[in-house]
Amino acid sequence: MDFSVIASALAAAVENAPVAVSTASNLSGDVDHGLATMGKGLAFGLAAFGGAIGIGLVFMAAITGMARQPEQAGALRTMAFLGFAFIEALALIGFVLTFILK
Repeated sequence: MDFSVIASALAAAVENAPVAVSTASNLSGDVDHGLATMGKGLAFGLAAFGGAIGIGLVFMAAITGMARQPEQAGALRTMAFLGFAFIEALALIGFVLTFILK
């Protein structure tokens, strides 16, 4: 891959980007705000990722159990939806955490 094209495009973007930094204290405030925003995104991303993996595992196990013992399908479905609710609650707590982080 030719990285010179990417490097020249990035250099042009940096040269043409507006600079709104007047003092060093303003720069540190912008950096702090940027890091806080990245932290919020990371917290919600991890909560969503963990919830998605957990929900997938719960329903995978429920479907496998229903395929092996069809007579237990009702009980397995109930337990699957209960597990789904608990996992989704944890994901929603992660979502709320993004608003709590300062």
